[in-house]
Amino acid sequence: MTSRPTLPVTVIGGYLGAGKTTLINQLLRHADGMRLAVLVNDFGELPIDADLIESRDDNVISITGGCVCCSYGSDLMEALIDLDQMDPAPDHLLIETSGVGLPDAIAQSVQLIPRYTIDGIVVLADAETVRNRGEDRYLHDTITRQLAAADIVMLNKVDLLAPEASAETRRWLEEKIAEIPIVETVNADVPLAVVLGVGHLFDEKRTKTHGHHHANHEADVFEIDRPVNPEALMDRLSAQALGLIRVKGFVQSSDGRFCAVQSVGRRWTVSETSPTGEEKGRIVCITHMPPIDSQAISRIINELD
Repeated sequence: MTSRPTLPVTVIGGYLGAGKTTLINQLLRHADGMRLAVLVNDFGELPIDADLIESRDDNVISITGGCVCCSYGSDLMEALIDLDQMDPAPDHLLIETSGVGLPDAIAQSVQLIPRYTIDGIVVLADAETVRNRGEDRYLHDTITRQLAAADIVMLNKVDLLAPEASAETRRWLEEKIAEIPIVETVNADVPLAVVLGVGHLFDEKRTKTHGHHHANHEADVFEIDRPVNPEALMDRLSAQALGLIRVKGFVQSSDGRFCAVQSVGRRWTVSETSPTGEEKGRIVCITHMPPIDSQAISRIINELD
């Protein structure tokens, strides 16, 4: 029996009204052929737009494009075990926390099941309300802990603020969550790769050029034609000065391993994997501060042993 591949998981958190529902619907609409599974706490306030729903059966909703939405209620672990039996298996799992939930607690639970791996924690913040709520004596602890758990913070609804107010809110956030990348969004609209990984950018049918633009984001593909130290590579690419929010790809290591490498915000991982059939390594880098510094990234790659 062939073992099932590891399933990447993105935990989506944020306080009530931050835009988690909007983000999930954006991802489902633009899944680009990926089979997404969505776990929500309760179907009472269904987060899926009605026109995306194909059918509904108890706690499973079938969504356009082969995606599914499931409710986990009070038993996340049971829902994860049930999802693991799904055939065909999804390509990526999204877990939406409740508005007062702590995303890192969800992530810790997920990692108790070997087949699941945390791809990243994305926390949304409402640009209009996050500062007031973050300074409220009753809400301060929840807001602070949600933000601190993030690999990426999406400052959503920035269009509802004047430029000066938006900049002031961002400065406040940067003081609260030093070194965590902040991505400003309108209607939670970000490139699919920011939330779900960037592996699909390797598809030549979808990627005709090396540079890709989406709002205030830019991606570039880098070929690595020799063995390198993957841990050193990811450590250097995660430097805040480069402004990278996502890195993903495959490299041949100096000690003979073939490794999958990826990062989201501050989090980076290197794991041994099976060769893809390609001789060259390749990584995709995405920045939220265009233009992407391709020269600096190439220099890092070339300087590695």
